[in-house]
Amino acid sequence: YQYQVHGISLLLFRFPVKRLFSTSHSTIDSKEMKKFQLLAHKWWDEEGEYSALHSMNDIRVPFIRDTLLNMRDHHQLGKPLSGLKILDVGCGGGLLSEPLGRLGASVTGIDPVEDNIRTADWHKSFDPILAKRVQYKSSSLEEIVEESVETFDVIVASEVVEHVADLEMFIKCCYQVLKPEGSLFITTINKTQLSYVLGIVIVEKVIGIVPEGTHEWEKFVSPEELQHLLESGGFSVKAVNGMLYNPLTGAWSWMESRSLNYAVHALKCGRLDESGCVEPSPGTQCQEPSATAGTRL
Repeated sequence: YQYQVHGISLLLFRFPVKRLFSTSHSTIDSKEMKKFQLLAHKWWDEEGEYSALHSMNDIRVPFIRDTLLNMRDHHQLGKPLSGLKILDVGCGGGLLSEPLGRLGASVTGIDPVEDNIRTADWHKSFDPILAKRVQYKSSSLEEIVEESVETFDVIVASEVVEHVADLEMFIKCCYQVLKPEGSLFITTINKTQLSYVLGIVIVEKVIGIVPEGTHEWEKFVSPEELQHLLESGGFSVKAVNGMLYNPLTGAWSWMESRSLNYAVHALKCGRLDESGCVEPSPGTQCQEPSATAGTRL
């Protein structure tokens, strides 16, 4: 690839990378928790460190909404997601939980950083509509599995998987708490040379849009690898859409290339047997997405 960044021509090549998986029994990375602990009070500063996540709502909320509506026969006017139970994993200060709640969904936001949950509860208190629709809990994903088996219609994990300690365990936990044929939405960062240059060197070190050290390139995951992990864990990947953030305008857009950020929609389509292998559910079609799945958004 050849790109122009601040007038500098960058010639980059794709190369194969392997991911080192944790052997821990937790999805939580204590180093990541410390990073977000320091920024817990800044979630709702639209011009601050989380400004890119605020503007990401312009495309990720419609992506989630429209995908779910296309799977439903009926919806309530003004509350199109009414009747759906959504789990927002790594909810932070509630930036994604709130708009999903306003669309009528019953949202549970979880985050292991207690100060993030305090911020989310504080901000929710300003909107009476959200009082009954959105609830928050300081918890990791694996901590709620036992009490929430096949509880949720939808899981959203936006800008989360690049921070977890054990991605395979994370996906397994998502599988366990989702209802049969439930939806999983993930947004994350590809693992390419370009994502290192733009996502870490430029965004963190040069421009300073997010604090230096927010991301670790070694924990990024490619769409191909994530799709493999999801399918091995009982999911069928339905769409993989490329995303682009323009730091000059502060706006996100969809693009065909997935070399930087991307969004995934997958369906739970099987069950795990005693050996941990996935057995397809009767009557459920598990198909791979087409090469252009979802790129029209």
